[in-house]
Amino acid sequence: HHTVGKKAFSAKNTMGADNDDMKKAEVSAAARREKEQSKYRETCDGYIKSGLTGNVTVQFLINRLVSMGCEPPKGFISCMDCGAAKAGGGFGVVEEMVLPPSSPNKGYNPNETGGAYAEQAKIRAEKRQCDRTLEDLQAQIDAQKEGRARLRLLPEIFLCQQHLRNETHAHQSMVHELIHAVDHCRTKMDPLNNCIHMACTEIRAENLSGECDWVRELGSGRMKEFAGHGAKCVKRRAVLSLKANPNCKDKAEDYVDAAFERCFKDTYPFDRHPNLR
Repeated sequence: HHTVGKKAFSAKNTMGADNDDMKKAEVSAAARREKEQSKYRETCDGYIKSGLTGNVTVQFLINRLVSMGCEPPKGFISCMDCGAAKAGGGFGVVEEMVLPPSSPNKGYNPNETGGAYAEQAKIRAEKRQCDRTLEDLQAQIDAQKEGRARLRLLPEIFLCQQHLRNETHAHQSMVHELIHAVDHCRTKMDPLNNCIHMACTEIRAENLSGECDWVRELGSGRMKEFAGHGAKCVKRRAVLSLKANPNCKDKAEDYVDAAFERCFKDTYPFDRHPNLR
């Protein structure tokens, strides 16, 4: 009897010890990640600072936003831990405004649908934009279609701190997102619901940011021939961006094709392509 008891006791003890070890491992992994991310953030903050103070294209676009009456607020460009999302950065935070039920007489019970929906909307609002999934965006779009919410795009820029390869990549990402900001300022652009709008601003941002620069493409092994390569790269990258929008993903190639000729030629606010100066 005693030996069985002892065995059970020691088994319990080792299980307890295993749990403790797991907790310790989790804590140290979290601490390691925290340390790693704070290093990434420091580097990324440095890139933003050098972009704002020393990159002529970034400065030109910021000044242009100011002269257009869309002066960016302080902290308009920030660094973020984007987890596994493979992106250099992003523009715009989708704000979901929950609307009151239009007609209470239709058997609308706020404790059922409205209550649960409002709760989900609140959870989504607390997520950072780069943590929001395609499902989150789909739910927001559905809520707007059902008349439960109104969506709008708040113009903010974030850089994904752990995915920036170097300063050049960071500055190109800043230029890319600033082109979106310029488009958002100069037109009543609604890229969330209007896929041609989204295609156009993506084509312009890919083209004018230098992200399809032939040196970079050559380095990534994507460049098969020199002539016309920039346009193909712009198209490929714009299609990928549209596929991240549930409204546009099924016909992404068609929207990009429809907008391509006009938007690829549009170099506003530059008088000509910034890489050809």
